[in-house]
Amino acid sequence: MAGCLVLVVGPSGAGKDTLIRLARDALAEDPRYAFPRRLVTRPPSADEDNDQIDEAAFAAGCAAGRFTLHWRAHGLGYAIPAEARHLAADGHVVVCNVSRRVVAPARDADLPVSVVEITAPPEILMRRLAARGRAEDGDLAARLAREVPVAADLRIINVGAPEAGATRLVAHLRVC
Repeated sequence: MAGCLVLVVGPSGAGKDTLIRLARDALAEDPRYAFPRRLVTRPPSADEDNDQIDEAAFAAGCAAGRFTLHWRAHGLGYAIPAEARHLAADGHVVVCNVSRRVVAPARDADLPVSVVEITAPPEILMRRLAARGRAEDGDLAARLAREVPVAADLRIINVGAPEAGATRLVAHLRVC
């Protein structure tokens, strides 16, 4: 059975982690689905489900090829553990929250990739980011002004109840 690396992308504040969490809960009883925690060079928060990695370990992991994907954004290092590649190769549907900038390199890899873009109108994104109150988010307007076009297999406009977006995400995952 072929696996798939599902790359969930979109602007900050779109609700990616929320929809991923709801999908993970909905698929918890099915061992085919995996939701590895990404590594970030900052502590986890209520808004982001990650494992912390320090800068030295991040740099060493990048240099040694220990990550399925890695990138830098907003002054932080982000990585998807190597486990994700292995699980997809073993037939699992592996769901990861990643930067839009790593979509092209991921598509050039030797695993099937599906891209899910989650977004919302700018005023909603701004409101959600402001509610976080994280100083490290920096200039919110500048952050939202970044346009990174991506060809998505599914696009979810996450403006209503998160369960509606999660239902669409789960339906997509079931056909991967």
